Amino acid sequence: MKAGQQRRLQTLYRRRVPPAELISRELVREMASLSRELNRQVALLLTRKGEVSHVVVGDHSHVWIPELSGYREGSGRLCGLRCIHTHLEKEPLSEEDLSDLVLLALDAMACVEVDERGIAGAITYAHILPHPVNGQGWRTEKLPDIGQLRVDFVAMIQSLEGELVREQRGHALDQREKALLVGVTTGPRWKAESHLDELEELARSDGLDVVAKVVQRLREADARFLIRKGKLGELVLQCLQTGAGLIIFDQELSPAQVDHLTKYTDLKIIDRSQLILDIFARRAVTREGKIQVELAQLKYLLPRLAAKNTAMSRLTGGIGGRGPGETKLEINRRRVRDRIAALNRELSAIKVQRAGRRRLRNARRLPVISIVGYTNAGKSTLLNALTHSAVGARNRLFETLDPSSRRLRFPEEREAIITDTVGFIRDLPQSLMEAFAATLEELQDADLLLHVMDITHPQLEEQAVTVERILADLALQEVPVLKLLNKADLLEAQEAEDLAEKMGGCTVSALHPPTLVKVVEMIEKLIWPDTPTRKS
Repeated sequence: MKAGQQRRLQTLYRRRVPPAELISRELVREMASLSRELNRQVALLLTRKGEVSHVVVGDHSHVWIPELSGYREGSGRLCGLRCIHTHLEKEPLSEEDLSDLVLLALDAMACVEVDERGIAGAITYAHILPHPVNGQGWRTEKLPDIGQLRVDFVAMIQSLEGELVREQRGHALDQREKALLVGVTTGPRWKAESHLDELEELARSDGLDVVAKVVQRLREADARFLIRKGKLGELVLQCLQTGAGLIIFDQELSPAQVDHLTKYTDLKIIDRSQLILDIFARRAVTREGKIQVELAQLKYLLPRLAAKNTAMSRLTGGIGGRGPGETKLEINRRRVRDRIAALNRELSAIKVQRAGRRRLRNARRLPVISIVGYTNAGKSTLLNALTHSAVGARNRLFETLDPSSRRLRFPEEREAIITDTVGFIRDLPQSLMEAFAATLEELQDADLLLHVMDITHPQLEEQAVTVERILADLALQEVPVLKLLNKADLLEAQEAEDLAEKMGGCTVSALHPPTLVKVVEMIEKLIWPDTPTRKS
């Protein structure tokens, strides 16, 4: 590039455009002349005051907008910058142009056609719509030349920002953080949709307002973004239109993917594992539970820590960043490892205390019964019904984290200890399994496992397989298991019995004590085989 051309480019920074105009005729003429002389596309980024913030020179067919992270002049959802650039082949706005419009939340994207003489021709501009029209999230308009451009840019932006705010208020009447859920699959679409339904339950359990669920089926996942770039633009547009500031992926994301997605979308990005960890951070009550959650979070976040990582700065505080806190997430790796070691020592001490309590219990020869099952299957409700206790039980995932033990009394003046454990879930984060090893050790001493299932759940069999796989991972295959299909009162009697026969268990309803009489008898028979059968 010649010195004279560089000086002409530099002078563009001193130009001013009236705020009400998208761009001035004089500036368009200068851009067109320079662009043809360089045989390259030239782009200007203008603020709402009409000042030139960036001058960008591309090649003959493309121009690359620089990193705008952290730049936000506007007070609303849009970033406060508009991009006007030249096209040398009289082509319309490209998919890449529209993608930049959405991903960067630009006020507007415009292209000016330049002929062989360097004279500006038709101008095309586009802006985001507050809600899709005919499946399209932006509006495009083309005019024969700049002289016919009559748009009042200030009024257009004020109206657009106002509509975006009104549209966002329509999506949520409360102050809950809004989230968009994304599932990516190379397999059957129905299965990904089913998994997204569970992710939605998790999100609602964490106090989130789910604005939309999106499934993309791919032949092969993208190494950088997991999904296609075009689909990513659609997701950002949905977030912009609904006011969502959080995207949750059903698949576990690598540290690099989180970094790429965060920089590309300027949104908070978390995955299913981090959402589960956040729920655990909310629900942990005891000192032991809090230690286990912090340990799991630090193990999960350790490979994702960096000195200056925009993705990590977005995760501190709120959904996905609860627990260790901002200061602990930003300390260096060595201190994180030191903290993990300290937490492991505390858990080891708790493990010793638990072993002591188990020895005392074994000395009294009290049998141990452990309730296991998929989360929200009704385990705590069953414990309350069998022991007449009041352990917290609500219809949401992972309501119970800390184990609860109660005495279960039998008619023959016999007693047993019955324990409610944390619920299982598919693809439970390995860091969480490791951290809760001390809690799950209680299962090693169990004389009987009560596998509670939600008979009404459409993925009943899949959930049962998940629980059985986790029990196998814990080397508990040899412990006797009694399968209880809970919530049977919500189905027709014959349908419930057919499912129970198929699953090899018995139907119960934790909310209807009479159905538990036979369960108590079966437990007693399994623990004390010599117990005579009582007459009804």
